[in-house]
Amino acid sequence: MSTTIVWFRLDLRLTDNPALQAAVQRGGPVIPVYIWAPEEEGDWPPGAASRWWLHHSLKALDASLRGHGSRLIIRRGPSLETLQALMKETGADAVYWNRRYEPALIARDKVVKAALPAESFNSALLFEPWELKPYKVFTPFWKACLAKKVGGALAPRPQKIAAPRPLPRSLEIAELDLLPKLDWAKGFDWEPGEAGAKKLLRRFNASRYTADRDRPDLLGTSRLSPHLHFGEISPRQIWEACSRACQARPQSNADAYLRQLGWREFAHHLLYHFPHTAEEPLRPEFGKFPWRADAKALKAWQRGRTGYPLVDAGMRELWTTGWMHNRVRMVVASFLVKDLLISWQEGARWFWDTLVDADLANNTLGWQWTAGCGADAAPYFRIFNPASQAEKFDPQGEYVRQWVKEPVAPIVNHAAARDRALLAHAKIKVG
Repeated sequence: MSTTIVWFRLDLRLTDNPALQAAVQRGGPVIPVYIWAPEEEGDWPPGAASRWWLHHSLKALDASLRGHGSRLIIRRGPSLETLQALMKETGADAVYWNRRYEPALIARDKVVKAALPAESFNSALLFEPWELKPYKVFTPFWKACLAKKVGGALAPRPQKIAAPRPLPRSLEIAELDLLPKLDWAKGFDWEPGEAGAKKLLRRFNASRYTADRDRPDLLGTSRLSPHLHFGEISPRQIWEACSRACQARPQSNADAYLRQLGWREFAHHLLYHFPHTAEEPLRPEFGKFPWRADAKALKAWQRGRTGYPLVDAGMRELWTTGWMHNRVRMVVASFLVKDLLISWQEGARWFWDTLVDADLANNTLGWQWTAGCGADAAPYFRIFNPASQAEKFDPQGEYVRQWVKEPVAPIVNHAAARDRALLAHAKIKVG
């Protein structure tokens, strides 16, 4: 009887998991395995907040698998050697996985696939990046996607997962040492795992999304981003739920949220077609931008001590909860790259380590958009005024008061900083 290894990566769920579905349909025992091999992720191994989430997500996945007659096998890498050893131990004759799209992992997976009887599936995106020509502007990209249509039924949650006897040996999740040494994550109020994702999807009111999405003082966004990154819910599940809402209530405005899924697709499209952008600007002229090295200002920004209440509130929310409202992300990013003239790469690295939803494609797109050096980027002269942004999007000051209790002297004058940023921009040739 055939035995199949299902190599879990960023697809930590049972519902709508094509690799798992294919393995169950193949018949015979299924061996779910997670391999911890951060060294294979190049310059972007999981940051501290991501490792915290991963620890709890693996525990949730293991509990779900046990409820279906199986369990999660935990191993350390290297991935190819680990899979080969597991095949030898169990007699497995196939390895299935769902694809990842980061450059280092695309290269790794090609080597693994060439060496093993393996098959890969799409569980993370609505459209494969290679299905479309390279786009650098969102609107024509999304029109091309919608012309292809999102189709196909969701992969059902398996009723039972046949386990081999005996089960292969496994590390304990705690042995991966993912949790932080210092208890800085005690303020993380999240429920990692598939069940937590489904709760947030049920709670999310898509009909209010357009009106409330820019208000950090309101619960107007889905907060599904970390669950999407870790694959605890698929974009197709969200698409189906929002599409049903549109059909039931044509004025629900759920289309606005579906468009945000489109931006996520666009981010992965860009990283696939322009893999250098995780480290370098898409627009090459920005390679000559006169960024400043200012360790004191960078630390003030990181710790929420800039003296601009909305910026400081966002950075303190990030440090305390591992998350930040998207409107505030744009404000704090603009402050770093324009008011302080500190490079977007510094901001991307800080977000990578502190965000529970840190995603290489989304992080790269967001920072390059703000810095004006990426695809479909905001014009560099669009410089957010932190004070007016607070007046517009936190009109009663409730969000700021939640996070900032004391006055802090501004570390820079915004008007003067704006002039300095525009002068710096004028020094490079912009095409």
